[in-house]
Amino acid sequence: MTTRILIADDQEDVRSGFRLILDSQPDMTVVGEAADGAAAVELARALRPDVVLADIRMPRLDGLEVTRLLAGSGTEHPIHVIVVTTFDVDDYVHTALRNGACGFLLKRSGPNLLIEGIRAAMAGDTLISPQLTVRLLRQLSAAEPTPTRTSPTAPAAPAAPDPLTAREREIALLVARGLTNAEVGAELFISPGTAKTHIANIQAKLRARNRVGIAAWAWETGLAGGGPDSVLPRGNQR
Repeated sequence: MTTRILIADDQEDVRSGFRLILDSQPDMTVVGEAADGAAAVELARALRPDVVLADIRMPRLDGLEVTRLLAGSGTEHPIHVIVVTTFDVDDYVHTALRNGACGFLLKRSGPNLLIEGIRAAMAGDTLISPQLTVRLLRQLSAAEPTPTRTSPTAPAAPAAPDPLTAREREIALLVARGLTNAEVGAELFISPGTAKTHIANIQAKLRARNRVGIAAWAWETGLAGGGPDSVLPRGNQR
C-alpha cells in the first residue's frame, strides 16, 4: 500500500524538496501541501493522509498545535504526525511527543532519515533524530536517583540474563550511536531490510517502544560505554 503524505511548511522550497524526495519512493505519495498550520489542519481533515509532516514555526497555527489537533489525546480520528524542523529545542521535543507526535526529525538529518521516519510511523514506531536521542539519554541520566549503598554482607543481586545474540548486541550499539537502518546495514555488510528485521527483534526482546529504548538499554547495561556522551553519532563526536 502507498503511504499518503501531507507536507506542512511555510517555505515553498522546503515543501518542493520534500515532495521530490517522497514522490521518488515507490511506497509513498504526497497528496497535499500547506503553507500554514490552520490550512494543514483543514487539509488533513479533508484528505485524511496517513502521515503529516509538520514544521514548528508556521503562520496561524504552529506545528505543535497542529500535532495536538491531529494526533493528541481525545482526537476522534488521529493521524500520524511527524515534526520536521530546524529547531532542536528540548521544550519543542517534549511538547511534540506529549501532543501525540510519532517522530521528531531535524531537517539537517537528511532525506534517508525522513523516509525512515515515515516508515517507522506507519509501523507504529517513533523515530527521533540521533542528536536528540543522545540529549534525551543525557537528561534521563541526570534524572536518575543516586543508588543507595547496600550492606557489605548483603548478597549481590544476580545479573539479568542478556536476551540478545552477539549480532543483535552489535546492532544495538550502532542504534545507540544514532545510525539509521541503512547505515547499520553498511557498517555490518547487511541489507537495510535485514537491519530493520534485527532491530524489530531487538525491540521485541527488550520490550522497547522505539530506538530510544534500545539506546537507553545499551547505555544502562554498559554496552555503549560510560554514558550518553559515549554514544554520540558518528560525525558528532566531541
